[in-house]
Amino acid sequence: MLKIGILHGRERSFPEAFVARVNSKNAAGIVAEPVKIDKAIQGEFSGYTVIIDRISQDVPFYRTWLKNAALTGTAVINNPFWFSADDKYFNNCLMTQLGIPVPKTAILPSHQWPEDTNEDSFSNLHYPLDWKSIFNYVGFPAYMKPFAGGGWKNVYRLENEKEFYEKHNETGQLVMLLQEEIIFTEYYRCYCIGRKHVRIMPYEPRNPHHLRYQASFSPSPTLLAEMEKIVLTINQQLGYDFNTVELAVRNGIPYAIDFCNPAPDADRASVGDENFEWVVETTANFAIEKAQAQAKNPTLTWGEFVKKSSHELKL
Repeated sequence: MLKIGILHGRERSFPEAFVARVNSKNAAGIVAEPVKIDKAIQGEFSGYTVIIDRISQDVPFYRTWLKNAALTGTAVINNPFWFSADDKYFNNCLMTQLGIPVPKTAILPSHQWPEDTNEDSFSNLHYPLDWKSIFNYVGFPAYMKPFAGGGWKNVYRLENEKEFYEKHNETGQLVMLLQEEIIFTEYYRCYCIGRKHVRIMPYEPRNPHHLRYQASFSPSPTLLAEMEKIVLTINQQLGYDFNTVELAVRNGIPYAIDFCNPAPDADRASVGDENFEWVVETTANFAIEKAQAQAKNPTLTWGEFVKKSSHELKL
């Protein structure tokens, strides 16, 4: 029997619907359930052929447990090794090499020294930074947000340098991004499952949270095709099998705003019935497909960027 597990936290609507949908398909020799962990022993198989990870970004114990699961033959979605290494600043840097439009972005050292460091730890860092060049490059208004993490935590909209200094003082040991504000006419949140299935959803981030998927715009066929290409390219390069990409359209050009969301919101109450149905059905089909393939040839998903870099190192 091949088991598909879903590892989750407080959310209920998506995990429960996912398990029910996989089991309703009666795929030969496949069953789905919430992951059960009663011990963690090095080198032991997890018991699951596939695990959908929805929570390890918040629980370090789960993250390292999943690495052992991947090592011993489980297809973990998303790859916990890459998920641990990735961050939003690197994502933006990679997009500049791929020619995908992104906001002008700079990374900032934390306002407070990390624990167990002092002034001598930063002898290579010229301080004060060249703030004038940074501000001229990014411009104002701008957004400041952590270089890792999500959920609109510790995100600031800044009108000018004075606000920047005031708010940066509040960020403690967080490493922050300073990012150009894209004044958009349309905004889209896009699911990508299995690096091949895309669901583009009009999204209005300026609305209250429960109304953000109720937008008054929709993409033209040309824009739709362009966004699908961008979403697929991003996820194929990064290697995410479950992710969302957020695109802001300015002057007809879609800018990739946020595309490191490997445990994205999939709650029925927020995404709406139609989007919820799509993500449940698509994820269930992909998980079954992955389980069948994993049983024959255990693998982890790696992005094209990593595979290309590894090939070049071998040469």
